[in-house]
Amino acid sequence: MNPPSLVRERQFWEKQLLVAGVDEAGRGPLAGPVVAAAVILPVGFRLSGLDDSKKLSAKLRDKYYSIISEKALSVGVGIVEHAEIDRINIHQASLLAMRIAIEQLGEKPDHVLLDGRFKIDFRQSVIPQLFSLAQTAIIGGDRKSVSIAAASVIAKVTRDRIMHEMHKKYPQYGFDRHKGYGTKAHFAAIRKFGLTEIHRRSFCTSK
Repeated sequence: MNPPSLVRERQFWEKQLLVAGVDEAGRGPLAGPVVAAAVILPVGFRLSGLDDSKKLSAKLRDKYYSIISEKALSVGVGIVEHAEIDRINIHQASLLAMRIAIEQLGEKPDHVLLDGRFKIDFRQSVIPQLFSLAQTAIIGGDRKSVSIAAASVIAKVTRDRIMHEMHKKYPQYGFDRHKGYGTKAHFAAIRKFGLTEIHRRSFCTSK
């Protein structure tokens, strides 16, 4: 499969418009937050090997995280914690995290490219200028758009670092290894030690 391209970004750059790629990390874990990132890349941005964060090693993700953070025109991050996920469900929490990430951008984009099939309701934004922000949802966008791939790296690394910090607080759960996902080791730790305060009750009850 071909790596992510700049085909969609160029359509906006040719019109001198700012475009942001948006993606999230952490929809599936049993514990921890869902994290989203929004990234506005400069015209003609190049980063050899950049791809969907799930396809990259942790070492490469960290390397690309630093480069993207340095080279991007703007980066925004949105974090929605476990309690809010339980309250509004993971789908709504993911959309909220993406909206917060866009709100955190230092510059207002003219268009956003989202990974997935759903769009964000900006009418609930704290920034009125975003109410009419144009957006395009792209299924498999982190494998097709460089901007979305960049956002996926920022979101994934940010969340992984949060879970490494949680490992220091709850070392017996192995959050540094599985990042809160439902591995055999994680389920075994839950059976032995119970749930922590960062576990998503709505995920863990049925499991």
